[in-house]
Amino acid sequence: MKIAVICANGKAGRLIVKEAVDRGLDVTAIVRSDNTTAAKQVLKKDLFDLTADDLKGLDAVVDAFGAWTEDTLPQHSTSLKHLCDILSGTDTRLLVVGGAGSLYVNPEHTVCVADGPDFPDIFKPLAAAMAKALGELRERKDVRWTYISPAGDFQAEGERIGKYISGGEELTLNSRGESIISYADYAIAMVDEIINGANIQKRISVVRE
Repeated sequence: MKIAVICANGKAGRLIVKEAVDRGLDVTAIVRSDNTTAAKQVLKKDLFDLTADDLKGLDAVVDAFGAWTEDTLPQHSTSLKHLCDILSGTDTRLLVVGGAGSLYVNPEHTVCVADGPDFPDIFKPLAAAMAKALGELRERKDVRWTYISPAGDFQAEGERIGKYISGGEELTLNSRGESIISYADYAIAMVDEIINGANIQKRISVVRE
């Protein structure tokens, strides 16, 4: 399979590249600066400058874009719109590294993690921006997208356990009552979805077993 990982030099992107390379996928790292990943093929280009030709012929594109400052938070929406526009009508899958704040905590799907009293105020603008982008993504019927939310505690330096539980739109807890996953285990789930998944135009979630 031929895939590309956008923002591959980031913490999540780098581990997704490594997992994909280790499992024999043909991986292109899309980066703005010098490549620091395990990928042998590199496209040095800003996400917003990517064209349809840049992504032509790929089986899947992983969007590992992230923005955290107040002035860049709207780019969660604009970056996703740009990627959807250039992948529109193609067979190439778009898999998005999502957030946990928009996961639902009730069966009616009216209350999200970010609505909870214990959700840190400092992360609320980010959660809102990512939830907005997800809402806009749900409207795209012309793109074969999959949005993968991590567990609530998404650990950049966490251990690679090698096992995870798949969930859907609601926050899933493991047998110990935890909502936790490492970036490394999230990368396993991402590559599994690329290879075996059929969650087209769906949001799924993952938590450590």
